[in-house]
Amino acid sequence: MDKNPTHPRWRLRAALACAAAALAACASRGGPPAARMPSIPTAGQVDLARFMGDWYVIAHVPTWPERAAFNAVETYALREDGRIATRFRYRHGGFDAPVSTMHPVGTVRPGTGNAVWDMQFLWPFQAEYVIAELSPDGQRTLIARSDRDYAWLMARTPQIAPQDYEQAMARLQALGYDLKKVRRVPQRWPESGPDAAPQPPAHEAPARERAR
Repeated sequence: MDKNPTHPRWRLRAALACAAAALAACASRGGPPAARMPSIPTAGQVDLARFMGDWYVIAHVPTWPERAAFNAVETYALREDGRIATRFRYRHGGFDAPVSTMHPVGTVRPGTGNAVWDMQFLWPFQAEYVIAELSPDGQRTLIARSDRDYAWLMARTPQIAPQDYEQAMARLQALGYDLKKVRRVPQRWPESGPDAAPQPPAHEAPARERAR
């Protein structure tokens, strides 16, 4: 099978993998999303508008499609219907690989202080997304899940200080994750490969997208 991430078969496999993971996550906890509360602590009240914009993925416990991601950037934008348009942009396997993107949509669970979202990659499956840590200056965040299966350390810049990385890993371990599963995401900006993009700004102004 063609392993090129732009190949239609690869994209289909990625979508099915995301759907399967989301279905498994929902089935393992049971009940409608609004009725469930994460078994993992949250960052508390999150200023949703401030949280929007570009986030570089510094490290992760990856899902199947992103296991070899380079220059991964997650971008959030508030839609007019209150949901969150998401664009995950990355290169599979190297800095010169073609750009691949995924476009899930997030829905904030009521009563969670905007810290718990349900991410929908493929209807009707939704996957839990918990903002477990958010630095006071809004420059770093740690996303986790009750199943301790996937996690993302993200920042407004492509690199973070070693002490900040170590602190995040200690927090991830305290949450019950196996640090042996963590992968550091290679980041090199500005890009020089196909569809090269300049380094995104450290923080874009909050944006709204029309509901589609």
